[in-house]
Amino acid sequence: MPSSSSCRRRAIASAMKIATFNVNNVNRRLPNLLAWLKRAKPDIVCLQELKAADEAFPAAELRRAGYHAVWQGQKTWNGVAILGRRAEPVLTRKGLPGDRSDAQSRYIEAAVKGLIVGCLYAPNGNPQPGPKFDYKLDWLRRLQRHAKSLRKSGVPVVLAGDYNIVPTDFDIYSLRSWKNDALVQPAPRAAFNKLLAQGWTDSLRTLHPDKPMYTFWDYKRHRWERDAGLRLDHLLLSPDLAPRLVRGGVDRDERGRESPSDHAPAWIELKK
Repeated sequence: MPSSSSCRRRAIASAMKIATFNVNNVNRRLPNLLAWLKRAKPDIVCLQELKAADEAFPAAELRRAGYHAVWQGQKTWNGVAILGRRAEPVLTRKGLPGDRSDAQSRYIEAAVKGLIVGCLYAPNGNPQPGPKFDYKLDWLRRLQRHAKSLRKSGVPVVLAGDYNIVPTDFDIYSLRSWKNDALVQPAPRAAFNKLLAQGWTDSLRTLHPDKPMYTFWDYKRHRWERDAGLRLDHLLLSPDLAPRLVRGGVDRDERGRESPSDHAPAWIELKK
């Protein structure tokens, strides 16, 4: 009779690992990214804050590491990408529908390994109130409409990325320094809850209802050293994928490495 540990190893080996990582400048963090990919071996990765124009995206380096990519770059700010391990993502969309004038590179979507993957980098929204906060709320409304259409399509979907939303007070170390920040305001939180009300599953919170699961630690005020974190990075699953969810976590150690992003990768595993 096989041992429980051998059964667990087989289950892990047969799972699909999906991660999201705000790299905060893909070229500056490329050594960190490549090292993490080698250690973690995710099958699908969503990257945010590339901070690189399309022609500057390190596709060749990632390909040598075993990852094919689609991306939407932008010089200095924003930028999103989807990586497939030994698989070519097939681009299905760049940008959210609903505002043709929006030139910010914040959403990309691809078919990869039998799933539709939406990779997103939601607006920060600060300072609030003001035009940046208004743009954030409008962008989130467009995300809700597009998510609803994806739900109706009946295909398995993951919406992963930096939502720039702290869903609840449990998802932040303390509100004291953040109470006026756009990340914790009622309107963005309501927008996140509307996604859940459509039937999307907040995978990390489902797996870890009693742990904060921080994914972001600001560079200021020794917040990493004090574990003064926020949960900003989320992987939402369509209803047909939720029963396949088996494991998930945050690779916190990446935040403590040399020249790190201020985010750590968040990941889940789905039964194949």
